[in-house]
Amino acid sequence: MVPSAKVFFDEVRTAYAPTADVLGLTGPEETERVMPSAHYKGPTVEYWISLDYSEGTVGCSVELEADTYLLTVDIEPLAITAGVVERRGGISFSARNLKQLRKSLQGQADYVQRVHPFLIGADAAQELMRQAGARMWSKGGTP
Repeated sequence: MVPSAKVFFDEVRTAYAPTADVLGLTGPEETERVMPSAHYKGPTVEYWISLDYSEGTVGCSVELEADTYLLTVDIEPLAITAGVVERRGGISFSARNLKQLRKSLQGQADYVQRVHPFLIGADAAQELMRQAGARMWSKGGTP
């Protein structure tokens, strides 16, 4: 059974607290609008962690703010493009039970720590995000 939103938020805080401290991120801000999600924010980058009840998965996406648009991409392709991991499948996304959720969150938090240094310089970060297949959204909310 997929963990509840309360359990999800508790586990996100536990898994991401060391990462947030090391990287100087604020958060988490938590919401249950469409699905439970929590996000941590740096000066120009945000990390969104979401629980998908229907799929029984948890994911982490990266959002980079530019002047007039936002770039978003999932953490695994970004880590591969940055060269901090060699191939897909190095982390889990499963959240069908508490043990799987914890493993997935911990692996994804580790990837956040690995890619964050590449997201500091604005121009280089934007290029890396694009190379990783990022989607571009105008700040008005439409692609």
